[in-house]
Amino acid sequence: MEKERFTSGRKLDHLRICLDEQVESGWSGFSDIRLVHNALPDVDMDELSLSTTFLGRSLSSPLLISAMTGGHPETKEVNCVLGMAAEKYNLAIGTGSQRAAIEDPSLEDTFAIIRDVAPHAFVIGNLGIVQLRDHGVEWAERAVEMVDADALAIHLNFLQEAIQPEGDHDASGCYDALEELCTSFSVPVVLKETGCGISRETAMRGFAAGVKAVDTGGFGGSSWALIESYRANQETISGKQLHKLGSLFADWGIPTAVCLAELQPLHKPVIAGGGLRTGVDIAKSLALGATLGGMALPLLQPACDGMKALCETIDVIHHELLVSMFLTGSRCVRDLSDVRYYMYGITRQILSELSF
Repeated sequence: MEKERFTSGRKLDHLRICLDEQVESGWSGFSDIRLVHNALPDVDMDELSLSTTFLGRSLSSPLLISAMTGGHPETKEVNCVLGMAAEKYNLAIGTGSQRAAIEDPSLEDTFAIIRDVAPHAFVIGNLGIVQLRDHGVEWAERAVEMVDADALAIHLNFLQEAIQPEGDHDASGCYDALEELCTSFSVPVVLKETGCGISRETAMRGFAAGVKAVDTGGFGGSSWALIESYRANQETISGKQLHKLGSLFADWGIPTAVCLAELQPLHKPVIAGGGLRTGVDIAKSLALGATLGGMALPLLQPACDGMKALCETIDVIHHELLVSMFLTGSRCVRDLSDVRYYMYGITRQILSELSF
């Protein structure tokens, strides 16, 4: 199979596995976070505001439609629905990895449809750091042009690369490529993990290189180790080994709540990604210092069911967030950053071990 077709086929595999299999692993840490209840909130719930800003853009909600799919003809309709929702609610939206469409321009419309139906949305393009290293700024510019992106996420997915039979196991030179990109790139760069989390040390290196925001992509949501283990051909010896390896490393990573607590003192733009499942999780993320709360898997099946189902899901998430704000006395999203919280269990245990 040609490389372009192989990449495209893999994208469809990923989508089907996420819809049909149990791909979530571990725990995000949000169950260990309890927002302090305000018994006398002194606010009108009907007057609360979800509006916020991210990288200079005004948004109607801190909910980010996180990167999901694209790169195969059958993914276009899903991205169309996701894009329409981003436009309707004035949300930020991330594209799936655009590698397949850069390799095969006939697939560009599976991503471009997002901008077509969401001309005013804040769109975050998506390119892997390995592709950035191997092909340079030219590929990054092509990813931005494809969707007229307002920012570009450079994703880190080395656990997935280690499990994939066709994965790239060489991470050398990637930091230099990131630094070079940030030096004079046309749009802000977001450093994004894809399920294993970003530590404070890695975030600090990213900001030092010039990235404008970090997406934690923490442990506790969809596991790419599990997804790749489902893809492994268990009829072969190597496939059985990769399947076992994927199952083993499904428990690898930094819980999202731990990532947020580590990054909070940096006072930089942070997207909470990885295992957010409710509006309460978004509220907890904002209390832990995040700017946006990203969701992918909770929105995927509704998007496949159509615009009505997706809008109903987003409305529920927003209502949960509003109730959380009401019960903490938060008039606006920014107020949540000042809400006190209790931290329990393993999350507290992990953070108590930090020396910084």
